[in-house]
Amino acid sequence: MLRTRRAFEEGHKRTFLVILDETPECERAVIYAARRAERTGGGLAMLYVVPPSEFQHWLGVEEIMRAEAQAEADATVDRYVGLLRGAGLSLVPERHVREGAAHEAIIALIEEQEDIAILVLAAGTGKEGPGPLVSMIGQRGGGFPVPVTIVPGDLADDVIEAIA
Repeated sequence: MLRTRRAFEEGHKRTFLVILDETPECERAVIYAARRAERTGGGLAMLYVVPPSEFQHWLGVEEIMRAEAQAEADATVDRYVGLLRGAGLSLVPERHVREGAAHEAIIALIEEQEDIAILVLAAGTGKEGPGPLVSMIGQRGGGFPVPVTIVPGDLADDVIEAIA
């Protein structure tokens, strides 16, 4: 059961959650979420989801793969934090790295963090469709625990600046 959102209570702040990946449109979601958070006095949480390990029978190999995946996750989060600094944003995001299926990791983090009030995703710009996370959210319909903002993956910086 989802805990009550506490984003506007004393000692809490509305937090925008953005999911990090290697897609080109992800940058748009990060910049939008950070600008909205900064302009509204909110917070920013970044989540990078590492796919589950496939080498569970070979403990040594699994440990090496996990370490490599963690290093990749840290580098990705660092890159997006650098992007925020390059855009002139002073916001210090919460950093989260989880292992597992993306949709399960997202729901679990939202359930754990009472300040997360909005999930921000970027829609893909290719012919393949909006992307797996946007599609998953759409399939859940009204059964998602927080509002979702879907940022068009091809929005220019000046447009994001104007609407965020």
